Amino acid sequence: MESDRPGRPTRVIGPAGEPLTLDDLPPPSTKRWVIRRKAEVVAGVRSGLITIEEACERYKLSIEELLSWQRLIDSHGMRGLRTTRLQQYRRKIEHASADPGGISSGASS
Repeated sequence: MESDRPGRPTRVIGPAGEPLTLDDLPPPSTKRWVIRRKAEVVAGVRSGLITIEEACERYKLSIEELLSWQRLIDSHGMRGLRTTRLQQYRRKIEHASADPGGISSGASS
């Protein structure tokens, strides 16, 4: 497959271990972000198939959102991309930052 994007791959290995091309990425009109679609975009960015800027523009995402998907995959695997898991992880992080060092907020005399 010839590439009109010199130095960039035309096919990479996707999150499920199958070949992934630009045509295999979710369509730009994607509104429902299931785990597989998020993981495909992250795999495409990490492998150089698409740049982070191109992905954010194509999918109308903020860089922070896409980076959060990458962090969740790194920390929790693909399951971390589930919306319910994301909410649980955010609560856990908020709880930890509200109680730095694990010290309860009780006053001592």
